[in-house]
Amino acid sequence: MLDGWFLYFILFWVFILIFSFAIGGFFMFRKFLKRMPKEDGKSVLDWEEHYVNETIHLWGDQEKAMLNELVTPVPELFRDVAKQKIAGKIGELALEEKAKSITTDLIIRGYILATPKRDHKFLRKKLDEMNIKVAPYEHLF
Repeated sequence: MLDGWFLYFILFWVFILIFSFAIGGFFMFRKFLKRMPKEDGKSVLDWEEHYVNETIHLWGDQEKAMLNELVTPVPELFRDVAKQKIAGKIGELALEEKAKSITTDLIIRGYILATPKRDHKFLRKKLDEMNIKVAPYEHLF
């Protein structure tokens, strides 16, 4: 049988594997839930994609650069997913307001609404770094 340091080594790796599978399963399950269709037949990810595709012609180079600058605090691994979610919310706002182009105001409002509350302190810090006044958007936080 196993005894001594080899037993502890095996138990350590069993714990690490179970822990890794649990973390991976959690994130896969969250993605699965976002892919599930809602009452209207479209999932959350489908709607994000729809809003981005409907408003892609409204984005200018400066607005794209601003969005890229705003998502720099997000870890690079998740940055593309964050940009898609934020661009979807900005597109939703633009379609609701029948905007002719994406403006700085729309970007900031969409970014605030798409960002989880726990990340608002990082967002405030980033807006301060970019010299953007937060006072007009205080009601969205």
